[in-house]
Amino acid sequence: MNIIIINGPNLNLLGKREPEIYGSATFEDYFETLQSQFSTVHLYYYQSNVEGELINKIQEVGFTYDGIILNAGAYTHTSIGIGDAIKAITSPVVEVHISNTFGREAFRHQSYISPNAKGVILGFGMQSYQLAIQSFLS
Repeated sequence: MNIIIINGPNLNLLGKREPEIYGSATFEDYFETLQSQFSTVHLYYYQSNVEGELINKIQEVGFTYDGIILNAGAYTHTSIGIGDAIKAITSPVVEVHISNTFGREAFRHQSYISPNAKGVILGFGMQSYQLAIQSFLS
């Protein structure tokens, strides 16, 4: 099974950025934990701060991978293009957020990804990624 985690803008700053919301661990460290925990799954990771690069990656893997875990960061709430890319592919997508977006600013309550996603997991910190992987295995 091939699953890719795609992270959007500012998620490269995990461990440094607003630790009270996002925690103090880097994503790279957490990714190693996920790889150990799910050793029978081929896990891949991609991060970009650039909207078009995220769309390119979704299109590149979206017809061959068994699953995509997408945390599009702020693009979740603004990018019709990312939403359209998800609608166009055949690989299932699980939308993930570290924080509970509904407990934050009102503009974060809108998602252009959710309508085309297999499911949405939010508010469980980094564990949201683990729950998303498990959703592909059950």
